[in-house]
Amino acid sequence: MKKTFLSLLLALPLAAQAPAPKAATPAAEPTVGAAIDGTYQFVPMQFIGAAEAMPEDKYHWAPTQGEFKGVKTFAQEVKHVAAVNFAFGAMILGEKPQVEMAQVEMGPEGLKTKAEIVKYLKDSFAYARKAIQSITAQNGSRAIKNPFGQGPDFTPIGLATLLAFHGMDHYGQMVEYLRMNGIVPPASRPKPKP
Repeated sequence: MKKTFLSLLLALPLAAQAPAPKAATPAAEPTVGAAIDGTYQFVPMQFIGAAEAMPEDKYHWAPTQGEFKGVKTFAQEVKHVAAVNFAFGAMILGEKPQVEMAQVEMGPEGLKTKAEIVKYLKDSFAYARKAIQSITAQNGSRAIKNPFGQGPDFTPIGLATLLAFHGMDHYGQMVEYLRMNGIVPPASRPKPKP
């Protein structure tokens, strides 16, 4: 026992001279765009699920009972959000929009089938996320001319915020359309137990 204790005492000074283990390198702070996209990614997850849940034969349906005169059809809701994604994404990136501002309200007329519209939607969310991820501390507050001609100019951070709440605003309308057709939106369905 004395030998073990003595060996331990002799080893302590050697251990004190050993180099300290390297500290873990702290994770890099996410960019502004990555931080915004971390939240924004839930918009396409829920929205695309809702767009895919509506059957093809109900895609051009709109409610008629109650105060629904003149509302967008389900397809127009989806195309509108997709067109806005493309327009605002282009503004953030400083690119020429592939959709004219006049088309933003109803989306491109040439898209008729569910498959065409859902593809356009998925492409728009990929483009919007690319735009959002490009935002940095250096470029996030630059002025972007307001294309609507009224109100203040935008910023990339402001447009990213608009993309999020605009998509979820229309998602809420689409949820109503789905439920009125007896469909529970995918995001509202019970999750299987692990």
